Amino acid sequence: MHDAITDTAKKNLYIALGSNVGDRESWLAKALAALNRLPGVRQMVCSAVYDTDPVGYTEQASFLNMAVKLEVEMPVVMVFRCMREIETSLGRRREIHWGPRTIDLDLLMVDNLDVQIRAYDPELIVPHPRMLERAFVLIPLLDVLERQHPDYEKLEQCLQLLSDREGVRLWREAVP
Repeated sequence: MHDAITDTAKKNLYIALGSNVGDRESWLAKALAALNRLPGVRQMVCSAVYDTDPVGYTEQASFLNMAVKLEVEMPVVMVFRCMREIETSLGRRREIHWGPRTIDLDLLMVDNLDVQIRAYDPELIVPHPRMLERAFVLIPLLDVLERQHPDYEKLEQCLQLLSDREGVRLWREAVP
């Protein structure tokens, strides 16, 4: 178990972002800016942006999805709480499970799939329990994961097994 409460050592956090309400690109940009302003962020790497079919609750608009790799020096639980505050400040409402949202931020993993975190908040489970089942998560995650990362091949193999890859379409290339 990783000490998510007090550990301020440098680590890489992988976060999925999604939006399907209003100006989707603007919501993503606002969330990225807010994440980049967190006090412990040292570096941010962004994936391309993908237009994706909704999963679960399908009677809604398509999403824009992407992923970021954040190099941070702050406790994971603190980043997670900040992510929830960012969602709230950008108008996120949790009314329909997997329903429409201005912004959705999901912490996928910390450093690698071997790091497990289950904190006091029941929503803070790392690695994300459904990430291996979702092409709209794995495709952008692979964009920000270095090929030499210990989990790259495993995640790529998981992606190849998913039937919903066709529902993920490139919207915009990553901005360096």
